[in-house]
Amino acid sequence: METRIALIGIIVEDMRAADRLNAILHEFAGCIVGRMGIPYHAKNVSIISVVVDAPNNVISSLSGKLGMLPGVSIKTVYSKAGGPPHDAE
Repeated sequence: METRIALIGIIVEDMRAADRLNAILHEFAGCIVGRMGIPYHAKNVSIISVVVDAPNNVISSLSGKLGMLPGVSIKTVYSKAGGPPHDAE
């Protein structure tokens, strides 16, 4: 199945959502290429970038689950090109 690369930008304004957010990311660990988190103490938020390589429906599912968390805002940016699965050689 063809996959796409996407970047999911996450802003966590309510730190009580962190456990659930991490649990959701763990569910999708197989398609996560990398993750970077930055605590922005001056604004009392955390900013997380997650790069995924997965089929469109998987990326949409992950984005949807994250977006439903209270106190969490997300935005997903998709690459224009698709390609073979990330584990294909």
